[in-house]
Amino acid sequence: MSQSHSRQLTSLALVFGAVVFGMVLAGGVDLTPPGASAPAPAAAAAAVPASLQGLPSFADLADAVVPAVVSIDAVTIERGGQGPQGPQGMDPFEFFFGPRRRQAPPGEEGGEPEEFRQDSGGSGFLISGDGLIITNNHVIDGATSLRVHLGNRFYPAEVKGTDPATDLALLKISADRPLSFLDLGDSDGLRVGDWVVAIGNPLLLEQTVTVGVVSAKGRQIGINDRSFENFIQTDAAINRGNSGGPLVDLQGRVIGIATAMNWGAENIGFAVPINTLKEILPQLRDKGRVSRGYLGVDIGNLDFETMEAFGLESSDGALVQGVRPDTPAADAGLRHGDVIVEVDGRPVKETRDLISYVSQKSPGSTVVLDVVRDGKRIESRVKLSERPEGDEAAAATRREPRRESGIDWLGLQYQELTPNLRNLHGVPEDVQGVLITDISASSPLVEEGVREGDVITEVSGQPVTGLQSFEAAVKAARPGAYVRFYVRRYDRRGAGSFFAIVRAPQS
Repeated sequence: MSQSHSRQLTSLALVFGAVVFGMVLAGGVDLTPPGASAPAPAAAAAAVPASLQGLPSFADLADAVVPAVVSIDAVTIERGGQGPQGPQGMDPFEFFFGPRRRQAPPGEEGGEPEEFRQDSGGSGFLISGDGLIITNNHVIDGATSLRVHLGNRFYPAEVKGTDPATDLALLKISADRPLSFLDLGDSDGLRVGDWVVAIGNPLLLEQTVTVGVVSAKGRQIGINDRSFENFIQTDAAINRGNSGGPLVDLQGRVIGIATAMNWGAENIGFAVPINTLKEILPQLRDKGRVSRGYLGVDIGNLDFETMEAFGLESSDGALVQGVRPDTPAADAGLRHGDVIVEVDGRPVKETRDLISYVSQKSPGSTVVLDVVRDGKRIESRVKLSERPEGDEAAAATRREPRRESGIDWLGLQYQELTPNLRNLHGVPEDVQGVLITDISASSPLVEEGVREGDVITEVSGQPVTGLQSFEAAVKAARPGAYVRFYVRRYDRRGAGSFFAIVRAPQS
């Protein structure tokens, strides 16, 4: 072999060895040779945690309930008016749902007054196969004509009964077939946190299903008679048009009637408990209206401060804030400051217990009240009358010139009741006390709801006959003691009477 050929073989051997060495080195440190790509990993489905795999589906529930939910169209035609208004000129529907739609054709000069057409509506649900429907009273109140949309048909509707106090109404439609309807559940058994489903027609979007939980119970929001407000609060979306629709549990039973929402918030809706409907349904169906027993007292719940101020051993009971003249309570001798602890042997834990029981009794029936008065327990028999539908507004409060007087820590300005002040503020001649002419923002009585124009007639049970007796009674309070002021109010914004309880300064 020639020397040149030997050198070529040696060179080839060196090149081959270098290539092999490089491949071994690259494989050892897991490097990818230039020009080659790494192998793609196999695709895998997202893993759902086992804790989430048991969440319920509401599809079967919706399939069962939706066929019994209806939409309601209400048309009101009036001449030269804007329609009925709620308390203090505010339509409760508009306060919670925004303005209703109103249409007014152009009027002709010198002609008849303009006709105003108001289109509104809401939701409802069937409670019987023969066409009985529940909705809110405000959905159909004052309507000239009503029709119900169910499935692919419209039915004219007849109003069978209404109850403005609870904002409920009963309608009737006639169909040529048995209709699907919903069972009524038990709202008393609800717990905060329970699942609920709302079904209705918000913003004309029929058969809308929303889901949430019971956020709270026993809410009072001031759109109806507060004595009967006991709303379920829910975060299931309730919007304009949901009014009157069902709130159901996971078994498809109705536990509430969607009624209102907070217009300025999200997911704060309210429903009338179904047990409220069950109490009045027989009267709505048979008489078209609801008659309720009536005592004639303004009552409030007891809290720790009230219990201390009255020297009570328990916060159970209903505190009588005021007794209305010429009522069964007045005839039976009940007084403000009494605490009702039993009715017909049934314990009264809070005002709701007394209101529910008495309102279910027939006018003319008699109830026995166990009352704590000045630390002693007495029995009072009361023959009930029929609850009036509304309260008359009292005279309006007018602003009076301020006079420097008062006790610094109270933050009040007040005056004796003169004949002129009585006339201006509508205070009866037989009422003695001091008139509040101004109240500072820092006054402890502000949080108790006291305001300018109120009259303080008692301090811790001591009658107030003028400035001297008022100031003497306030100054007699021990440092740190609870002081109770009995307040009377005589104006359109809320006539009535109540106790305002504050704590005296420690020194």
